[in-house]
Amino acid sequence: MTKPASASVLELTLHETTVGFLTGFRDGRSILTFSPEYRATATRPTFSLITHPAFPASEQIMASPWVRRQRLHPILSNLLPEGALRQFLAQALKAHPDNEFELLSWLGQDLPGALIATPMEPDAVPTYVLEQGPQPSIVKPPAQGASKRFSLAGVQMKFSMREHDGRYQIAETGELGEWIVKTPSTTHKHVPLNEYTAMRLAEMAGIDIPEIRLVPLAHVDQLPQINLPNEQHAFAIKRFDRASGKRIHMEDFAQILTKYPHDKYHGGNYQQIARILYEYSTDGLADVQQLARRLLVNILLANGDAHLKNWSVLYEDQFNPRLSPAYDILTTRVYIENEHEFALNLARAKDWYNADIAQFQSWAEKSGIPWRTIKPHLQDTLDRARAQWPKALKELPMIPQQQQELAQHWQSLHADFRIG
Repeated sequence: MTKPASASVLELTLHETTVGFLTGFRDGRSILTFSPEYRATATRPTFSLITHPAFPASEQIMASPWVRRQRLHPILSNLLPEGALRQFLAQALKAHPDNEFELLSWLGQDLPGALIATPMEPDAVPTYVLEQGPQPSIVKPPAQGASKRFSLAGVQMKFSMREHDGRYQIAETGELGEWIVKTPSTTHKHVPLNEYTAMRLAEMAGIDIPEIRLVPLAHVDQLPQINLPNEQHAFAIKRFDRASGKRIHMEDFAQILTKYPHDKYHGGNYQQIARILYEYSTDGLADVQQLARRLLVNILLANGDAHLKNWSVLYEDQFNPRLSPAYDILTTRVYIENEHEFALNLARAKDWYNADIAQFQSWAEKSGIPWRTIKPHLQDTLDRARAQWPKALKELPMIPQQQQELAQHWQSLHADFRIG
């Protein structure tokens, strides 16, 4: 007699509502089964925009279980860290880096947004969850008792932390980290100073950003054993998916477009982002106007890393999306020789140095947004940058060599966008 396959089950909850159940099999398969009660409730908190009642075919999307092999469904896979951070966490947790179900089960109490993944006792799993194929033997995943667990998507070494009296500590299991603290890079010089400067300049140009700080590394406690360069500061950004000890749900555009992280540079474009915001946001016009500002600021700051995962929406009312504050803005060109392109297509083109006002007009028209509502915001962004940035750059902490490269970049832009 064939021994039944073994599996574990995670209950996925959102604002104390059960969204569904994720079954992970030892062979790498995963099945997400939505709760019938969740599917039947019109006022359900939004798990993803594709499950929102206003989204086309949302009921059909949830009607059948989501089955995947190896990787979890993109909406869940994008909650997990990438690259070096994933390797580090997998080693710390004694898990294989490709075992996404196990990573999610260990990290499920402080994921980005408001989703919580909780291991279930075998006898608590609803019978309908196990109706797909042969009945597995249910085993509860290992206990989540150890501390220092966190999950932040991205490739930098960054940690979800709590701040007290100017000192930062990694959030313990069950605690909500309120800050993301990024340590200096061993590959690129002075990234915290670069990002702090770029974010401040973006703010001056009318970009909505969270609270940010440069934090002395001496004030960051209990860091794990990681290699650090001889630099003095980390970059800290306030988590906008946390407020007053509560979770606010969010998702990035890789999740919304159901693309895996490895597709973040070629799985979509800025027209798609604009159309989705314009149609589904509770203030679509304001959000696409802010989006236009950020697209222009990315050109002005030579930021080539504004991929799908660096644009997100927040569900502050638990149901409807709004564009989140900006994050992960930095001058990438100083680290990548001859970089000159957007991360994604803007009206079918990507070259910063050929970009002009006409390209933005084409982007707006292809996105179905009236150009007259966008153009004044681009002009205001330029006016602010031209009036404030040259002087502010000299006073901000970006190292002099990078300041010079950024100033040279401003002079190389199309006349429509040139600064200085």
